Amino acid sequence: MSPAQWDLPPELCCRPMAFVALTGLDVVYNAIHRAIWDAFCTNRRADRVPISFKVLPGDHEYPKCRTKRTSYEWYIPKGILKTGWMNKHLNLVPALVVLFYELDWDDPQWKEKQSECATKVEIVRTSLQGRNTKVAVVLIQKKTPLPPGEDLVASERASALCGACDLSGKSLFVLPHTDHLVGYIIRLENAFYEHAQTYYYNEIRRVKSHKEFLNKTTHQLLFVRHQFKMGFFSELKQDTQNALKYYRTAYSLVHELRAHETNMLEIKTMAGFINYKICRLCFQHNTPLDAIAQFRKHIDLCKKKIGSAELAFEHTAWMSKQFQSFGDLFDEAIKLGLTAIQTQNPGFYYQQAAYYAQERKQQAGQLCSHEPGVGYPAPDPLETPTGALDFYGQRPWRQGHQSIDPPDSEKEKQGILALQVKERDVLHSELIIALLSNAVAQFKKYKCPRMKSHLMVQMGEEYYHAKDYTKALKLLDYVMCDYRTERWWSLLTSILSTALKCSYLMGQVKDYITYSMELVGRASILPEEQKSRIEKNLIKVLMNEVPEPEPDCDPASVKMAQSLWSDRISLAGNNEFTIEVQDYVPFVQCKAKFLYPSFHIDEPVQLHVYVRADCPHPVRFSKLCVSLSNQEYNQYCLLEDASKEQDILEPSTQENMCLVPGKTRKYCFKFVAKTEDVGKKIEITSVGLMLGRETARYVYLNWRGGWGDAASSHETLQASRSFKRRTRLPEQQLDWDTVTIQSSTMIISRVPKISVQLTHEPPALTNEMYCMIVTIQSEEDTVAKDIKLTAGLKPGQDANLTQSTQITLNGSEVCDDSHPALLPDIPLGDLQPGQKIVKPLYIHCVSTGSRILLFHVAYSVSATVEGKDITCKCHKDETVTLETVVPFEVAMKFVSSKFEHLERVFVDIPFLLMMDILSASPWPIELVNSEVQLASSMTAIDQPQSQVEGVTLQTSECASECFLLKCPPVQNGTSTVASGHYFISWKR
Repeated sequence: MSPAQWDLPPELCCRPMAFVALTGLDVVYNAIHRAIWDAFCTNRRADRVPISFKVLPGDHEYPKCRTKRTSYEWYIPKGILKTGWMNKHLNLVPALVVLFYELDWDDPQWKEKQSECATKVEIVRTSLQGRNTKVAVVLIQKKTPLPPGEDLVASERASALCGACDLSGKSLFVLPHTDHLVGYIIRLENAFYEHAQTYYYNEIRRVKSHKEFLNKTTHQLLFVRHQFKMGFFSELKQDTQNALKYYRTAYSLVHELRAHETNMLEIKTMAGFINYKICRLCFQHNTPLDAIAQFRKHIDLCKKKIGSAELAFEHTAWMSKQFQSFGDLFDEAIKLGLTAIQTQNPGFYYQQAAYYAQERKQQAGQLCSHEPGVGYPAPDPLETPTGALDFYGQRPWRQGHQSIDPPDSEKEKQGILALQVKERDVLHSELIIALLSNAVAQFKKYKCPRMKSHLMVQMGEEYYHAKDYTKALKLLDYVMCDYRTERWWSLLTSILSTALKCSYLMGQVKDYITYSMELVGRASILPEEQKSRIEKNLIKVLMNEVPEPEPDCDPASVKMAQSLWSDRISLAGNNEFTIEVQDYVPFVQCKAKFLYPSFHIDEPVQLHVYVRADCPHPVRFSKLCVSLSNQEYNQYCLLEDASKEQDILEPSTQENMCLVPGKTRKYCFKFVAKTEDVGKKIEITSVGLMLGRETARYVYLNWRGGWGDAASSHETLQASRSFKRRTRLPEQQLDWDTVTIQSSTMIISRVPKISVQLTHEPPALTNEMYCMIVTIQSEEDTVAKDIKLTAGLKPGQDANLTQSTQITLNGSEVCDDSHPALLPDIPLGDLQPGQKIVKPLYIHCVSTGSRILLFHVAYSVSATVEGKDITCKCHKDETVTLETVVPFEVAMKFVSSKFEHLERVFVDIPFLLMMDILSASPWPIELVNSEVQLASSMTAIDQPQSQVEGVTLQTSECASECFLLKCPPVQNGTSTVASGHYFISWKR
């Protein structure tokens, strides 16, 4: 059967709305009528009443009404629900027929038109043929009517018209064609809606009245039918609460029916319809948990009702449609504002629908595989006289049959065969892919990455079965990234196997090589013989030969693939491929490392590359090259097979170009760094390993950063955390996990062979010219050339220290602010081996505290590295922390001639200026001289002379001197005057 056979009918899925037929409108040729119709049907907002309008001719033939049954005593129902019943009440039998007629109250031909209107109403009533449908008349008028009661002519004529047409006053309306047409239309709609409500209420009562005539022995089907009809009429009446109640009762009754093989499909079909209605209304009432509970109950009750074993695929198709429909309802409710969660979203229902669709495909493969000679039966048992079934869920060849045994066993066989043959032509993969795609979209929306990946794999496999290999490969390639990094080896192996088949059948050389390299390596859990077969195929491809077909492939596709591969071989170009290893897990692993984190310029830089293969058979490579950040060194890190034309399987002349499975090979490279690279970092940017031959086909495996594939970081972490005791390997063998990564190294200057000694006597005293003697002695074997000394305050200290520190080579001059804090590149000439240079430097510190001084000696020397002459620049730094202290402290006081302390002095009365000098220096200090310079406001009585000249003070000793002074009269009554300056000259 076609997939559409399991689709729910559109009349079941739509929102039921009251059907109102409009007659008497010429919407094609009459502009006024067209405007009225547009006002009814265009731009219907949500706040307008739910009515379905249709324009019909006045003499339209409505469905005939069957003769009302007065007794059900001998009546045996032939089915539960007729296939046309819902459509009939949605689109064919109106709740109300409205006749539009152009007639003004003051029309001069009133009598004739009244009679014509009554005739038209009678025609409508006759065409309804005894149905309970209401009839109403709308008079289209040009003038705006007066308020009720004011127009006596209108009232009189309205009564006459109602009498002529046999209408109640509530069924006659006036529609003025004015600027406010839409407003009048909305008022009309509301009146129509009330009439329709009354009609559907009466229909429910009519159906309900049948119950007293039914018995539970022969009328079980009618109990279900009537409850469903009442539910449907309630929906048309927009009474969804009562509709839900009727549907729930119908659902219980349908499962009380005696089920057997001949009526199982009908019971399931109706159960599915009613369940759909219940779930839809639960979502509509914003009770999603009730909808989910109802659906689970529905599935539990129906999943075992398989029916005929020969048509088991029908049951799985029906189950699939149930889950899909519920997923659609759930999704629709979410779009209307319902909130879903990660663990309860429509994706799970679409996934389950896909699962049943896959099961259907499997069952169809088993049940519909007839002998080649078996064809579709003739005459067609699925044909019906009308082209459609009378009742939902029944068999075309035995419609209306309700007994346990089929009436004609031969017809039954033919019918089953016809269904099986039709099922054989169903594109199952398309159905499965569509459902999986819906599920993936939902899981993506609700952030369930693993579920999404899992379903994408299933989609890829379905595309493979549908022979759409391009889409299959695209999907599988997308999800493989996650499975590689998370190391789901069993899943990855399965996906890779399918991907390899796709790439083979499409003749995709690069993909085929990539997946083969993974399937023979550590990421694959295939048995050894499988790996061996794939490796042999890989080598064939690298030798530019056609690989053997993959097992279990479609024979027709294999034939096309072999032709594609032959074309690939004949093409001269496209034989070079590069695989970025960090995205895959190939059978070759690589680790490149510098031997040390840094190398001196006068020693060769050493680099080791470790390579290991995990394939079943030994494999030989033809080139190994390391790319460094400074590409000039790449030429020294290259290993190439000299025998260019040699076959890939022949033993290499260079034995170390062959990788033995499970054994780690080490390749050593070294080179001399350039002097301009001193202080720079050299990094391994990539390692390339070439498999194959440039003369045939070759593939470059490229490791960015010199190591690592998609699974390496996790493996390294695991190895570092492992407490497993490592087995002791023979000396020549390496343990792969113990090889650490050192992907960069620093080139540093040669170790200097000179000594720098600093001779001085700390601490320094403020303002003295502090002498520091630098002694440089060469311990080199050759001449140290172009020696330069940089000395002074080490950069990077407090800015105030820079201002208060000066350095000079001349100790006889006193430093000032023009002298620098650091003297750069003082040339000292060359030094022979063992020779010594002594250089005095003078430092002037204005402020106290500690400061760091730097003495940087730079020179160059010739050296030979690996037979290559180079000039090495060497340097040596010495630093010293210098503490600076004050040499002495000076205290001043005024005393009387009797040496009594004075707070103030008086005009013209002599007093003494007393100066106390306290030594704070750890060294003896000689006071060379002292001098007082008085201000203009002070005069000396005697000539002031130094009394401490030539005195030597030890630590903490004090020297004092005094001067006899007086203060002359001051002007303007000034009370405060300056004394002057006191100068001391001193030395150590």
